Amino acid sequence: MLISIIAAAAVLGLLVLVHEVGHFLVAKWAGVRVVRFSIGYPPRIFGFRRGETDYSIGATPFGGYVKMLGDEIGDDHPVAQDVQAYLEEIGKDLLGSAQKSSIAPPASGSEEDRLLAIARLACADAHGQAGATAIGLTRPLHSDEAILLEEIAAKGSVRDAFSSIGEHPPAALVRRMRERSFPSQPLFKRVAIVLAGPLANVALAPVLLTVVFLYGVPRLLPVVGQVKKDLPAERAGLKPGDHIVSINGKPIAAWDDLSSMVKSSGGSVIALTLERTDGGQKLPISAVLQAVRDNQSTVYGDTASAWIIGVTPRGDSELHRVGPLGAVERAFLETGRITSTLVVGIVRIIDGSTPARQALGGPIMIAQLAGREARAGFASIALFAVMLSIELGIINVLPVPMLDGGHLLFFLFEGVRGRPLQLRHREIAQQVGLFLLVTLMAFVIINDISRIVQG
Repeated sequence: MLISIIAAAAVLGLLVLVHEVGHFLVAKWAGVRVVRFSIGYPPRIFGFRRGETDYSIGATPFGGYVKMLGDEIGDDHPVAQDVQAYLEEIGKDLLGSAQKSSIAPPASGSEEDRLLAIARLACADAHGQAGATAIGLTRPLHSDEAILLEEIAAKGSVRDAFSSIGEHPPAALVRRMRERSFPSQPLFKRVAIVLAGPLANVALAPVLLTVVFLYGVPRLLPVVGQVKKDLPAERAGLKPGDHIVSINGKPIAAWDDLSSMVKSSGGSVIALTLERTDGGQKLPISAVLQAVRDNQSTVYGDTASAWIIGVTPRGDSELHRVGPLGAVERAFLETGRITSTLVVGIVRIIDGSTPARQALGGPIMIAQLAGREARAGFASIALFAVMLSIELGIINVLPVPMLDGGHLLFFLFEGVRGRPLQLRHREIAQQVGLFLLVTLMAFVIINDISRIVQG
């Protein structure tokens, strides 16, 4: 159980980190101020500030977020609380920069006292203009920083300065605030920032798969385990332990090769070459048969008609490694195959072809699967992470409010209308999305418990 929990936390932590890094990097590229980068949700148990961003780890696992400037700002002019929150961030920037300077006040006392001392140093010249060199900055002060420092020095109090600027924010400060806020960015930048998270999850797949193929993937060998009664394989004389070497003269190295060639045979005659161990010696044997149609379980949880010969694998496997170029090529091909399979699977759940109760799993099921794959080895847990990462990327672009796809849907409406949806309408949609997500989470958890109870 402990292995399952650790494996699930590690896999989900990696996927969340990659997702949020996608948002973070593109937001930085777009010039948006990232206030907080968090893995996990509050309460905050660990963190540090670097530059203008607070990096933290929350006590509530299995999630994360990137908080950008302007997330809470509405359509109109920012209210006093928004401006004051922005000023607090600027103050933290100045404190962080001043700590690196031998000219600035020592890092002692409260943040307000230190910021007041910095403001007095910066505004000590005859003209009362905030000076960057006075506090050890190697760049000019931004307009918002200069406004804040001048107001603090004039008021003699950080709180009073925050309150004064918040009630009557200067145009230069509001302009700077808008330049760095997410809602004020051009539509294409906002789309890029939101889409970056899901794309990062999908992009992780070929990277992990390349490593897996270089490391080596367990390959199921074409060794017969069970021969089903009254089916072509039994009638042709196949026995458990037979190693199938070729089909119609084409060598096969894995059970998947056998399966795909039988399914594509269309019922035509199949010539098998086998190796059978008898008395310690390997004997070559030939067999001729024809596949028959039968209903088989699919990856989507239902059944479909397929050509079969009536054998199952014994379970023999070997580690198969691929060279660097081959690993990259196979990684991209496999990513495409997995993505298409998952997309079809999600569509089948939505249209009712696959029962949701049968297909959906929650955190308990994820933990169980993660634990099982972790015990099977690196390749198995990495492949599980690939599947989950691609699925996370796909689900996040579904047009559901509270997901990235919900934001993209709002942007689509904005692009068509030429202006954003009203804040009230967006808030209603977010509430509906939250209700749907909570309902879905409750469903999958109950479904997980039901699976355990029913065995």
